[in-house]
Amino acid sequence: MNDPGIDGPINDAADDLENNAYESIREQVAEEEHEFLDHTRWYLASTISPLIAGTFGPLANAFSICALVVKWRLYVPPGQDETTGVFLKDPAWLIAINTVSLVCALVANMSLLLNMARRLSFNIAQPITIVGFFVASTLLIALVCVASSSHFRLQPAASHALSQAYYYAIIAAALYAVITMLMVLTAYGAWKKRYAKFKLTVSQRTLMLQTISFAVYLLLGGLIFSKIEGWNFLDGVYWADYTCLTVGLGSDFPPKTHLGRSLLFPYAFGGIVILGLVIGSIRSLILERAKAKIDARMTEIGREKVLEKIDDHKRVVTLGLWQKIEFVHSGLSELERREQEFNMMRRIQSVMQKRRQYMTLLLSVLAACILWFGGATVFYATEGTPQGWTYFTALYFSYTSLLTIGYGDYFPNSNSGKPFFVVWSLLAVPTLTILISNMGDTVVKSFADFTIWLGSLSVLPDESGIRATVKSNLAKVRQSNLLKRDASLPNKNQSNTAEKPEDNDIPKDPKSHLDSVALNRLAKHIEDEELWEAEEAGERGDALDRDIHFYHFVLAREIRRLMRDAAAAPPVRYPYAEWAYYLRLLGQDEADPKRHRKPPVKPHRGGGGGGSLRHRNTTTASDHRPDLGVAGGAPQEGGGGGSSYSWSWLGTRSPLMGSKTEAQWILERMSATLEAELRKMRAKGYSRETRERPPVSMEDLLRGKRA
Repeated sequence: MNDPGIDGPINDAADDLENNAYESIREQVAEEEHEFLDHTRWYLASTISPLIAGTFGPLANAFSICALVVKWRLYVPPGQDETTGVFLKDPAWLIAINTVSLVCALVANMSLLLNMARRLSFNIAQPITIVGFFVASTLLIALVCVASSSHFRLQPAASHALSQAYYYAIIAAALYAVITMLMVLTAYGAWKKRYAKFKLTVSQRTLMLQTISFAVYLLLGGLIFSKIEGWNFLDGVYWADYTCLTVGLGSDFPPKTHLGRSLLFPYAFGGIVILGLVIGSIRSLILERAKAKIDARMTEIGREKVLEKIDDHKRVVTLGLWQKIEFVHSGLSELERREQEFNMMRRIQSVMQKRRQYMTLLLSVLAACILWFGGATVFYATEGTPQGWTYFTALYFSYTSLLTIGYGDYFPNSNSGKPFFVVWSLLAVPTLTILISNMGDTVVKSFADFTIWLGSLSVLPDESGIRATVKSNLAKVRQSNLLKRDASLPNKNQSNTAEKPEDNDIPKDPKSHLDSVALNRLAKHIEDEELWEAEEAGERGDALDRDIHFYHFVLAREIRRLMRDAAAAPPVRYPYAEWAYYLRLLGQDEADPKRHRKPPVKPHRGGGGGGSLRHRNTTTASDHRPDLGVAGGAPQEGGGGGSSYSWSWLGTRSPLMGSKTEAQWILERMSATLEAELRKMRAKGYSRETRERPPVSMEDLLRGKRA
């Protein structure tokens, strides 16, 4: 078998683009395809890694400050514990190294933020960020190792202990090390040219500024209230943390002075507001965008698996253990073949979206359990001996703290337990936010739907009565099962109208001038009084000029409609009939096989000859790259009112595979097509002889009505 490759089509396309009015559209499509394929695979490195670094970097700086401003060693008088110990002076070398570590981390964090704000180039900022965090982490790790020795704590060991500052240094060192690894991953992806450095939106950068504000708010609150109430500064930070997070442990640090209680009113309210902003940003900026990227990536994976598992002999495509789709092997028109691909891609989207929902729910539950049981393990280790906690007590305390119940009957009291509680409770904010959001997409939604269904059968029946409601629900279940079984088969009686049921009955005869959807939509336009230019041209006997004006008017009117759809929430999903209509307006007739390609697949060990979904020339490994659907296929041809590249609904150039919504995808190309049409009319050499017949015309409409 021959390898179709990609060099030939690319070279042919390059020759065609030299004098083509739609070159910008082609370049945009190629750029979007490359960005979609690489950015979804490298989303962790390009977006999540710098976002985590920019968010936790300021918190690590705050913990470094806690480790610097408070002495590390304590003298414990006889009969007392470490919480009442007397601070001992730190060696000068420890303060110096600690200061250098903090300065390096601050410079690294500032470099990262300037890069994200487009004030410093990536090539300059990234080395500074990586080296700065690496040096800060290394120095703190060295200090922690030295401080853990018995010589540093002086003798006798039983009379000396380490303060909270020592444990804050451990936390800061760990965070710096994690940030360094994330930044190395980001730099590696950029070095491999998988993305154009990293691009964070204004809203994502706002999340980092909110985190900085929250860290500063904690430190200032801890400083002010420690001075007012006579606490140790780090005890003040611990108090500010569980106050702003509304845990309310009821420990031995309640405000007792009149001034402290008075300042609590604005301070607690301000902390809750900032925390609410952070949670809202996490929910809207990280969760929604990450879900879209994960959906896109899983759809791509599902598409590749489908193409690998096509069984021509059984005419079955396997999507999962219980997910199988039948497809028609032969005897289909081009329009039916395309609709079959479209329906199969829709099914892949649906299956992968549900799979993503329950996968992310499982991961978020696992993360919450790790935070719960892992936190209980640490609290048992830190508070077991001083306070006599059992592991169950630690589990109980961790659970009530995670849910911000805060009975106050148990609370950490050791110098190691308090710093750990601060960082542990801060990690709980994004973890529980993600868990609640994922539960809302799955468990809560299912429970809400079940409640509504149960109410319709009992206390809140439909207007037609309980019996009619039961029959309607049973009919919906049967229809759902039927769609799951034969989702990819082209329906001879009606089109895929799950999203917009008013558009149906699309004819499958490729020779017909217009299908019913296009006929109805164009008829609405032609009745408009604004078509005076087209009608005037028709009265002059220039039918082609009339059709061109009509085509431009239709494009403008559809753009107005698409703008409304692009702003809709949830995003509009068009049935195949409407897609065929829009693609016709773009000059890509779904009934024209010259503009399409069949998706290449890997050879199936049980498969036979090439089917309607199998590319006959796909036999070598070069076609098995992730960009399935791009290599090989039908030749590219120009003409029509849009770009002339060929693609498959199951390929990477499929509109259902992009990162944009369907309305946005069509709107951008519709606008570019109208712009190209108008530019072509103003170009030199344009005349009556060089005019081209548009994809749709009033003549088509009239003949369609007569048919």
